[in-house]
This record gives sequence, structure tokens and C-alpha cells, in this order.
Amino acid sequence: MRIAIAEDVALLREGIVRLLKEQGHEVVAEIGDAREILKAAKEYHPDVMIIDIRMPPTNTDDGLRAAIEVRNKVTPKIPVLILSQYIETFYASLLLDDDEAGVGYLLKDRVTDIKGFMASLDEVARGGTVLDAEVVQSLLHDSKDVSLQSLTAREREILALMAQGKSNFGIASTIFITEGSVEKHISSIMSKLGLVNEETSHRRVLAAIKYLNQS
Repeated sequence: MRIAIAEDVALLREGIVRLLKEQGHEVVAEIGDAREILKAAKEYHPDVMIIDIRMPPTNTDDGLRAAIEVRNKVTPKIPVLILSQYIETFYASLLLDDDEAGVGYLLKDRVTDIKGFMASLDEVARGGTVLDAEVVQSLLHDSKDVSLQSLTAREREILALMAQGKSNFGIASTIFITEGSVEKHISSIMSKLGLVNEETSHRRVLAAIKYLNQS
């Protein structure tokens, strides 16, 4: 897999680059300034980009804005995995507010879980949606959407796991219920969120976006 990484902290960037190469991936671009992100995306068109939110030149939301620019201006859309030291629900909502998947938002301390980090990166590269569990819980806690409030505790738990990119089997294994039960809960979730007429795989993304946009 061809990967571009945008991270201004050189030590962390080099550590991730080394990890990726050890896992057999090719790092096509190492970026320390958000102003170079779009240029690298257009020049190398990597399979996936790993981007920090807070980067030069202003060290605020430059990386996030560059990631959104990449998603809007590069065709076909490049999958983007955002890394952040903070839980920023507003940023997550902006990134996910389009009609295609291939996005992720992880906290930086998750990089220490090599297996989990690589699995998340692979999922995003395949076009999946991956959100850090803490981010998801924060989004669900802050949401004011009436339809979300109609969900049961179990349905909210399953929606959170869906937003993390878990399959029905993964959800069933995590909360120790059958896949059949997961399917029934998801059907109920989709009905309550008004997503009953959408294609199944896309509905999972829309369900996550629905509460992200209402947070």
C-alpha cells in the first residue's frame, strides 16, 4: 500500500514511517507542513493519507482543512485517516460530511496499539469508516438529535460500534450477542434514523454521519 503521512512532529512522523515500512508498505511522501498536503496528494495519489489536525503554518486546524480539501479536489477521493491528540467532534463532523466513506479519526495514543492501528488503516484504505471509541462516545453523549434519543441503550451501543467500522460479526463478538440479534438491532436503528430506503452498506456510514452532523 502506498501511503503519505502529514505530521509536523518529526519524532512521531519518523516512528510511524518506520512502522509502516516494517509492515511492508511504501511511504511515498513525508509532510511537515499542511500547505504541502494537497500538492502531495495530487502528485503521488497515495492509497491512503495519514494526517495530523494541528500542523503548521498556524498549528490550529490546518491539517484538517487540508484533508477536507484533498477529499473535495482530488478524484477519485483519497482515503484519509486523521490522527489527533484531542477529541474534536466538530472536526470529525466536517470530515465525514460527504457522501463517500474512506475516512477515519483516531487519537494519537492508539498508534501504540500496532495491530489495532494497522487494522484501522487498512479499513480506511478499503473505503471504510473508522472512529476512535472515545470520539464516538463523546459524539453520542453530546448529540441533541431527537431520533438518536429514541434509540435504546443497546442500539446506541451498536451504533457506536458501527461508527468504529465494525462488521456485524465484529459487533456480535464485542458485545457477546448473535449476528442475528445484531441485524435486528441495526434494522431498528435504521428505521428510527429514517434510513430504511438506502443501500445497506451506505446506510452504515449515513447512520454515523447523522449523529456527527447533529453533535
